[in-house]
Amino acid sequence: MTPQPTADPRGAIETVFRIESPRVIAAVARIVRDVGIAEELAQDALVAALEQWPRDGVPDNPGAWLMATAKHRAVDLIRRRENYARKLAEIGRDLETTAPSGEPAALYDPDDIDDDLLRLVFTTCHPVLSPEARTALTLRLLGGLTTPEIARAFLVPEPTIAQRIVRAKRTLATRNIAFEVPYGPDREARLGSVLDVIYLIFNEGYAATAGDDWLRPALCEDALRLARVLAGLMPKEPEVHGLTSLLEFQASRTPARTGPSGEPILLKDQHRGRWNRMLIARGIKALGRADATATGAHGPYALQAAIAACHAHAYTYEETDWKTIATLYGLLAARSPSPVVELNRAVAVSMTEGPGPALEIVDAIAAEPALRDYHLLPSVRGDLLLRLGRTAQARAEFERAAGLTRNERERELLLRRAAAAESS
Repeated sequence: MTPQPTADPRGAIETVFRIESPRVIAAVARIVRDVGIAEELAQDALVAALEQWPRDGVPDNPGAWLMATAKHRAVDLIRRRENYARKLAEIGRDLETTAPSGEPAALYDPDDIDDDLLRLVFTTCHPVLSPEARTALTLRLLGGLTTPEIARAFLVPEPTIAQRIVRAKRTLATRNIAFEVPYGPDREARLGSVLDVIYLIFNEGYAATAGDDWLRPALCEDALRLARVLAGLMPKEPEVHGLTSLLEFQASRTPARTGPSGEPILLKDQHRGRWNRMLIARGIKALGRADATATGAHGPYALQAAIAACHAHAYTYEETDWKTIATLYGLLAARSPSPVVELNRAVAVSMTEGPGPALEIVDAIAAEPALRDYHLLPSVRGDLLLRLGRTAQARAEFERAAGLTRNERERELLLRRAAAAESS
């Protein structure tokens, strides 16, 4: 079918590129063995789309078009390199590591994973990079997030994230880091960063930091798929199963988290009959594997999965075992202390001891620098104040939260809550 012009080709291009860019970058990186160059070639494909689609129409399969265009440019780059090498009489140089895909492999390794996205995660989580740089770069390349979105996820200034990304790509290039899933001790060394990256990617899909849509299902699906593949790769790692379990539970709620117009629906208002029971069953099974493989205290992902399991087992919001959830958050705070964990613990405490004690917890962390622009802090505080009957203060907190969020759907929800508080 011949492509047809569309009323808003630029919007279509931006949407498609945001969804497809991680796969395009990962596939091209396998060819050129340089994530920085791979990103540039993906951007070249985007420029080509911006030039051609408004004139010729959006292709029937725009993702495949971007992939093919980027791969063709990657192959052209390899050919230019080869020609240059020949001119310098370096014909004997082994070009196996930069050859386009499709050439027969010398050996078949059953432990190898033919998954470009997973290779990209492990490559960008190489220990030559700082933990902060690993996560920022992978979110940029694999998650398709912009620098402002990553800064929002990290709760740090945008220039800091931009510098981390630039330096990380330069380091990977100058150190000739292989594009691969490592084995043995190298794999173990990178696992923590890989889990953190997958979790952050899922979270960006689960509640987008910016834009008109609250959910970005493609990011959730990619993160969940990567977690499942990783669980198959490392079956004896309890935290891998813990993360997989957590994402299965969280993903199970997706059908109930938005209304007909895409508006967010809070946990207490969700129709739990719409929760995906198959994903819940998978989450329970993965949590069982985490328990079976653990040799000591549970890690943070297994603890979060146990919290999510409490929600999954409750058929109504009122039946939720909040006492166990509060206890688990206490363990999580001891294992991985952070103001965000404390904020979540406060919510659980409010359900077991009342809004007063919970508000004391929130006020104790309100001055934390990491929470200064975190919209969920005033949102939670507004809810607690509302339950205490302090409606004017609650309204002000909801309005402050609305001013901090960059997601339009969430802003609308918070403004509605502010209006409701004013009329109560």
